Amino acid sequence: MTYSAVPHHRAEGPGGAPPLLLGPSLGTSTALWAAVAPELSASHRVVCWDLPGHGGSPAELIGPGARVADLADLVLALADSLGLERFAYAGVSLGGAVGLHLAVHAPERVSGLAVVCSSAHFGGAGPWQERAALVRREGMAPVARAAPARWFTPGFSAPGLVAGVRDVDPAGYAACCEALGAYDIRDLLGSIDVPTLVLAGRDDPVTPPAHAREIADAVPGATLVELAGASHLAPAERPAAVAHALRAHFTGGSRHGHAGPA
Repeated sequence: MTYSAVPHHRAEGPGGAPPLLLGPSLGTSTALWAAVAPELSASHRVVCWDLPGHGGSPAELIGPGARVADLADLVLALADSLGLERFAYAGVSLGGAVGLHLAVHAPERVSGLAVVCSSAHFGGAGPWQERAALVRREGMAPVARAAPARWFTPGFSAPGLVAGVRDVDPAGYAACCEALGAYDIRDLLGSIDVPTLVLAGRDDPVTPPAHAREIADAVPGATLVELAGASHLAPAERPAAVAHALRAHFTGGSRHGHAGPA
């Protein structure tokens, strides 16, 4: 069997270590995890993957009218191509939505889950359809201009991540926008039966802490951690705190609570 329709990915860590897949947010790539993945690779085989049209993944992996389910299928195809029957999973924003979908619809594949700066719903189709139309019409420049205010707290800068937005394929980005607009898994959260960590950036305007609490309150046994001094892209802005929380969770040492400066 061949696996041509799989996302671009990067792997690090011992080949025989427990696998951990890391999913990105809209507009980013595997670079989002660059300061976190090396820490996690001490104990896990870490595989970071790119959304369609982002990083090294072709836009044609999905098309107009895509759904989060389509992205989850790509992750399963990637896992299959790597010979991974079960894996732990952590994802940011859209990547976190993919993780929730996997935990609901393919629980036999997921050994543990971390949902980072994400939500069980993203405000409905209207705004996302407008953004999809914008990038199809004008390209990625308008999104790149707006990204810093959405992604980071005032004064924080990650020029590489912001510059990378301009290289995203508008078709892939637009299809991912449509997936976000159609996504609402709130009614199914109670069925999740894998160990779940929910991480929130305390200063996140895109998926505020209330969205994280909604997930943590609905998923049986979920752990909630709020990160001070973090906005939407917590792995870039607070990599040490994110790595610490993920290590604790995926090695069985997570405790329910809040994380301050680290």
